[in-house]
Amino acid sequence: MKVSVDSNVCQGHTLCAMTAPDLFVLSDEDGHASAVGGDVPPNREAAAREAARTCPEQAVVLS
Repeated sequence: MKVSVDSNVCQGHTLCAMTAPDLFVLSDEDGHASAVGGDVPPNREAAAREAARTCPEQAVVLS
């Protein structure tokens, strides 16, 4: 599984990083998220799904 963040959609709510801090990094400038590494370890796939589910803008993309 891969995870990414659509930077055109992210509004910096930070919920993804609160849900899975090891999978996302927040910009110091505006709080917008980026995925760390892209590939999600199998044992963190549930956390990635939860981060996607909690994003109010649906900016977290799983593939």
